[in-house]
Amino acid sequence: MAHDPMRTVIIGIETRDQAKARIQSALTSKPIGSFLSFISVDLMWKTLTPKRWEIIRVMTGAGPLSIREVARRVKRDVKAVHSDITALIKAGIINKTDEGKVEFPYDRVHVDFEIKAA
Repeated sequence: MAHDPMRTVIIGIETRDQAKARIQSALTSKPIGSFLSFISVDLMWKTLTPKRWEIIRVMTGAGPLSIREVARRVKRDVKAVHSDITALIKAGIINKTDEGKVEFPYDRVHVDFEIKAA
């Protein structure tokens, strides 16, 4: 069985028009990876709080995990972790498996955005 290359997701900020252009470009050329896009830095930070970043960190490359196992790895209460995971699922960042586990299907995360002068 061949080893899959490392799966990287790029998390960034882009307008709807930029996202459409990137998707259109991917249809005519070789895709360059997976993207999770937010329309503003504020929305990204509201969604990806420090505690949720910690959840993503422990889930990166880990495969499917139970919520209880994620809570154990981040040393937090199961109920609180469940709430954060539900928010990450709704945002399309974490997947729920058919077996009821949760998965962040990437081995690496690259965050890409810039701040410009006003």
